[in-house]
Amino acid sequence: MFGYERFVLVCAVIVGILSVARTARLIGFDEYPPMAWLRQKWYDRFGDEGWGKLVYCPFCATPYLAAGMIAWAWLSDLHWSWWLVNGWWGLSYISAMVVAYDQPE
Repeated sequence: MFGYERFVLVCAVIVGILSVARTARLIGFDEYPPMAWLRQKWYDRFGDEGWGKLVYCPFCATPYLAAGMIAWAWLSDLHWSWWLVNGWWGLSYISAMVVAYDQPE
């Protein structure tokens, strides 16, 4: 992985950050029914203290999500599947933000 050009690594960092941010948003705030169900199950199991905060606090969850992202990038040697999944995820996050700020009054 570290044998890549600096441009590739910078792009991987940007894509990874956007993907982690989108995942944190999905886990903690989105109303997508499977995630809302999973979030409720997590809350039922752990409450809103300790580990329970992971699903509601992006500052708590993102270090773990980022560690997973880095591990996947490193173990896969930035395989095309990493780029596909995380590029799609990061692009969906940016697209949603653009749409959110482009709503008519």
